[in-house]
Amino acid sequence: MRTTRFMLATALLASAASVPTTAAFSQMPSAGAITPSLTLKAAKAQYRPVRFEPAMPAASGTLVLPLTAEGDLATRASVLSDAERSAIQRALASAEFDYANPGSLTLRGIGNWDRIHVVGTGKDLSAAAVQKLGVMAGRALMKDKGPLVVLAGGLPAEAAAELATGMGIGEYRSDLYQAKAREAAPMAATTIVSDSAQAARALYEDRGKPLIDAMAFARDLSNEPANVVYPESFVERTRAAFAGVAGVTIEALDVPAMEKLGMGSILGSGRGSARPPRMLIVRYTGRSAPAYGPVVLAGKGITFDSGGISLKNGSGMGDMKFDMSGAASVVGAVLALARSRAPVDVVAIAALSENMPDGNAARPADVLQAMNGKTIEIISTDAEGRLVLADAVAYADAKLNPAAIVDVATLTGSIMTALGDDYAGLFSRHDPLADQLIMAGDASGDELWQMPLHPSYAEDTKSTIADIKNSGVSGAGAGAGAHFIGAFVKPETPWAHIDIAGMAWGGANDLKPAGATGYGVRLLERFVRDFQPVEKVAGK
Repeated sequence: MRTTRFMLATALLASAASVPTTAAFSQMPSAGAITPSLTLKAAKAQYRPVRFEPAMPAASGTLVLPLTAEGDLATRASVLSDAERSAIQRALASAEFDYANPGSLTLRGIGNWDRIHVVGTGKDLSAAAVQKLGVMAGRALMKDKGPLVVLAGGLPAEAAAELATGMGIGEYRSDLYQAKAREAAPMAATTIVSDSAQAARALYEDRGKPLIDAMAFARDLSNEPANVVYPESFVERTRAAFAGVAGVTIEALDVPAMEKLGMGSILGSGRGSARPPRMLIVRYTGRSAPAYGPVVLAGKGITFDSGGISLKNGSGMGDMKFDMSGAASVVGAVLALARSRAPVDVVAIAALSENMPDGNAARPADVLQAMNGKTIEIISTDAEGRLVLADAVAYADAKLNPAAIVDVATLTGSIMTALGDDYAGLFSRHDPLADQLIMAGDASGDELWQMPLHPSYAEDTKSTIADIKNSGVSGAGAGAGAHFIGAFVKPETPWAHIDIAGMAWGGANDLKPAGATGYGVRLLERFVRDFQPVEKVAGK
């Protein structure tokens, strides 16, 4: 009886429910044939060059003055004239400036400065807090085309470097196709005045600047419209970003390669699009990297999510260009590590697909088979992110001997209901791995909140026809989605899932322009740097 059932299931998978063949994909129009806007190219953004100097240059442009307490005026601002310090002190007293809580106040008409931007640092001078202050200052001063001078005297070299890093992150612009705005006159330099200028410069150039560039790379990928960034062009942009970087290998699995590996889940998710899916694998192995196997970061890369046959409501559908933010973040994190020559072994897997409805698209009630042999009943074609990640994590587990697998995805609306935009949701069967991720989140500013993986999720995701179903769970949608992905990882492999649906994009605020946040790049960069091996035992 079991043999008969297996033969019947195999026959079903080989017929209407099977993934398309190479020929089926090759009969579709090529991306170049259907996308005349491929020549569309974002205008180049302007960034300030950064200098570190032991002495303040001539007064000109904007002065940035971080103050932890009123007494800092006599020390950090000692390079200013008595008249300037006196004017600043009177203005701060009049405004009842609160040094204890991070905030800022702009003063004009003092000395030869166009303006003086006072930043209250509060008492928290951790790397994440100082970088955040820098981001806010960078955002606030973007319209100032003249030079910026930052008085960082008395701050440790690490803090001066983090301040400069934050300012660079804050200068990011999401107006990719507003050429007139982005290609205005270049901005003058930022000079960080520090009594540890040489050490701060080294820290910034070694780690800060690569992080700024990686954040911009991830944000650009996410902000681009889907007619510009789709699976194949995502791969091309990644190759360009890593060109010339030592220790990097890049492989992009096309449809025939994925068919050969049995990746029916990602192939099924992309059946309705004329743009075929790709599985992008970027590995960086630094000098003196540990020998216990790579840390694998797998990212959901749905370059546009219409919902497929389970079509989304038209309202807000344009935001689904951001549904590849997980893939952008994992590749961005590896880019930051590789450009900073970190002594780590790390792999980013971007599971890239476009979820569209057409006559070849996967349907509700179809059955797909993932690389590890597990079969999946499609309840909703709009639960496609977990389909592409199923093959990504199964590939990592089978082929890479990973020390750990962490997947990152804009997976569920339910995580937004639970955590809003304050935390990403963290799920894991291995608490030692979860603890490391939480610490990395606290240290980087990309914070996480651990959510439960209840045993009931396994019962909730059972299918009557296949091994597991991809949707149809009432209540704990985020937990059920996490359980689904974890079902394609061996129980003993340290694994965690991060749901960034509430964190990946949003409106403009003091920390970012409208659009992509780049959430996860800093978190994962820090996590991989600090990673300690986790025992490979079946998680709870």
